[in-house]
Amino acid sequence: MSSSRKRGFAHERDLVVKLWKRGFAVMRAPASGSKARRTKYPDVVAILNHRVFVFEVKTTSKERPIYIDKRQVDKVREFAKRAGGYAFIAVKVVGSGTWRFIPLKDLEQTTRGNYKIPCEKLVNALRIPDVIALARETKKLDEYLPSKID
Repeated sequence: MSSSRKRGFAHERDLVVKLWKRGFAVMRAPASGSKARRTKYPDVVAILNHRVFVFEVKTTSKERPIYIDKRQVDKVREFAKRAGGYAFIAVKVVGSGTWRFIPLKDLEQTTRGNYKIPCEKLVNALRIPDVIALARETKKLDEYLPSKID
């Protein structure tokens, strides 16, 4: 196994540990990074408060645009759709140790059909506390009631 793949797995495990410590049921997908290209497995799946989060993990040494292969985005989107969950690209800014979470809707499609995370989207992306807040989001009682009571 190449050293870059080992580093990639280490970053995925880092995300797993960070989410686990914050109360998520979380696992790294066993086929993540495998040569089985037809699979629709994301890198990491996490569940908290009955909400499913699906992550494709990327790393960068600095805040810069990140390009992602269409197949990787498609697999995360499909898995999240089947699970009824949220799909994100999780980016670790190596050196700072911070994680950024970009919803798929914030990706830009390139002319070749792949995807790009613009630098401003990366800088302003969700952080771990934001993902926790999304998982713990609850509706107020009046949101279940009709707007007018006759």
